[in-house]
Amino acid sequence: MKLAFNLKAIEALLDYRIVGQKLFAQALTHRSASNQNNERLEYLGDAVLDLVVAEDLYLRFPEADEGELSRMRASLVKGDTLAKLARDIDLAEHLILGSGEMKSGGHRRSSILAGTIEALIGAIYLDGGFDASQAFIRYLYFKEYERLSLDDAKKDPKTLLQEYAQSRSLSLPSYTIESMSGEGHKQTFVAACRMEKPLSTTTGEGGSRRKAEQAAAAAMLLVIDANNS
Repeated sequence: MKLAFNLKAIEALLDYRIVGQKLFAQALTHRSASNQNNERLEYLGDAVLDLVVAEDLYLRFPEADEGELSRMRASLVKGDTLAKLARDIDLAEHLILGSGEMKSGGHRRSSILAGTIEALIGAIYLDGGFDASQAFIRYLYFKEYERLSLDDAKKDPKTLLQEYAQSRSLSLPSYTIESMSGEGHKQTFVAACRMEKPLSTTTGEGGSRRKAEQAAAAAMLLVIDANNS
């Protein structure tokens, strides 16, 4: 694992000509290595990433509604996807980590890889402006954009949650109705969704049992995304 910043290697990695070398050294520095680390840049890069991906999806899928766009964006900016992109460009060997983090395999940890990608986006935004950061994000996400399908976004939260559990050989989520209120067509249902991994329970509300369960499943997907980021 390298501890030194290699300008030419990073420029080739990012397909970007760096002006402020110190800024990018900081973007690659984990908090375990220095107080001058990448956490603030990660915060900035996260915001830039959300905006660029939101615009790209808006333009690429003019027929998609708000919910579909939101689900596609969530799948693209979640921690697992960012970590995959980091591995695709072999970012791990350029991370600047503390000795303890290096020994424990921090260069392979998804949360560290994802955070570093966001920090690099933030660094490019400060170094070269919005257009440069947008170009880098599109370079980074080219294959993900090509694989993206509106059909996947049309899947409801319960289906997506079930597919998540099945793909990881986990127990399927369970649903219960916690309460019902109102009368006739004005009834309100509160449903709970429970999973063993992550061990969590979420609730959702809706005008029918199905809508309440879908809302609870959507809340669980947000918990999973947060745990994976």
